[in-house]
Amino acid sequence: MGRLTSHRPIVRVTADGRVSRPDVLAVEEPLELRVGGKALAVTMRTPGHDVELAHGFLLSEGVIGGRGDVLDARYCGSLDEDGRNTYNVLDVGLAPHVPPPDVGVERNFYTTSSCGVCGKASLDAVKLRTRYSPAPDPVRVASATLAGLPDLLRTRQRVFDRTGGLHAAGLFTPEGTPLVVREDVGRHNAVDKVLGWALLQDRVPAAGTVLVVSGRASFELVQKAVMAGVPVLAAVSAPSSLAVELAEESGLTLVGFIRGGAMNLYTGVQRVPAPDRAGAR
Repeated sequence: MGRLTSHRPIVRVTADGRVSRPDVLAVEEPLELRVGGKALAVTMRTPGHDVELAHGFLLSEGVIGGRGDVLDARYCGSLDEDGRNTYNVLDVGLAPHVPPPDVGVERNFYTTSSCGVCGKASLDAVKLRTRYSPAPDPVRVASATLAGLPDLLRTRQRVFDRTGGLHAAGLFTPEGTPLVVREDVGRHNAVDKVLGWALLQDRVPAAGTVLVVSGRASFELVQKAVMAGVPVLAAVSAPSSLAVELAEESGLTLVGFIRGGAMNLYTGVQRVPAPDRAGAR
């Protein structure tokens, strides 16, 4: 399996001058995802949990909906200049009842935010593809619990502690117990790894959970949460306008700017009850 970090000599510049020292970098390598031997997509990712990443990606694009939709996932022979396997090509075999996707590396997926279609078409694409609507989920999450989730996520970012260069995503219970945390150079990859873990654990639809991301909440991340049936998405930073629109239409609770005990509730406010201030003067 590939390395998560690499070392490189650098020159550190401060007010006191310059000093040569080694630095630790997060590894970024391509992963080619194939389905039935046919190239489907290429993503730049941090090596590790590639099978989860593949499952999460196929789930969020509507190709699969459960663990039984995949027969196997195996690395293909992709060798470096020294003849060693790079583990950068993963082939997923779908079950006979699952139709293969009809897109490949020559075009973008229709439900991703990079596809260049208008916002209305992007929203409609997600609504047509999703199997697990979060709208009926009755889960409730205390605001105090939400306020503490970014710090809980941060304490489990082991590679970030060494490199400072990775995004993170985590799936939590409504009480704030972490179920899984994954890191990656791409925030969408980190989410795919988390959702792939959930699918492999037969936890999709991911009812009664909170998905926490270390950065902003883009349309693409909201799409992934909706496709997995996650009822609450909490982000450290801001959402985009289309992300809020998709969350509203899908019945997803979207929380942003969680900092210092405060936060913004953009959609699904009913899942975050107001604090009980009985007896307060």
